[in-house]
Amino acid sequence: MLPFAFDNAPVTLVDDPSGTIVYHPGAVDPAQADAWFGRLLAIVPWQAERRWMYERQVDVPRLTAHYALADAPAPIGEAAAIAARLAHAAFNAAGLNRYRDGRDSVAPHNDKLHRLIVGAPIALLSLGAARRMAIRAKAKPRRTLQIDLEPGSVLVMSYPTQQQYDHGIAKTRAAVGERISIAFRALRPDALRESARPDTGR
Repeated sequence: MLPFAFDNAPVTLVDDPSGTIVYHPGAVDPAQADAWFGRLLAIVPWQAERRWMYERQVDVPRLTAHYALADAPAPIGEAAAIAARLAHAAFNAAGLNRYRDGRDSVAPHNDKLHRLIVGAPIALLSLGAARRMAIRAKAKPRRTLQIDLEPGSVLVMSYPTQQQYDHGIAKTRAAVGERISIAFRALRPDALRESARPDTGR
């Protein structure tokens, strides 16, 4: 696991021809992050989804929600401004995941680049309990980075990293509280018109 930056300085996880991944601990004041977490738990119309996997329908092991930023509630718009500043990019959509306990997870994956504006980064804001993310290189040697995404942190992944790395959050038997992640993206106009419903797995 990577060391936590107690001084809230950014931590560069990847910076090479495959792209950049930078972790920003303490990007949001703890009191503000806690307030956003409670508010989003209450007002977001969380959905339980089912998807086809291995020729059968299965429950998605987390709750989800999707917004175009123009239609998002205030906490998401305020958080988007922070994410945009850290990512040096403008976003137009937010995909939310709610992890209710350690049984909720997301399998290793990368974002669907055909939905993103070419070159646009992705910024992931974490609220609530910390969960461990694994970031795994697709090419050999398949190095894996593991980092605990703390509440109020923002993880910024450049566009090329979605071609070179998978990322996911595994189930855990440890007692963990609820977590909300907000993935900010710059979607292409056609994708944004489709109710801003990208693969939000974070």
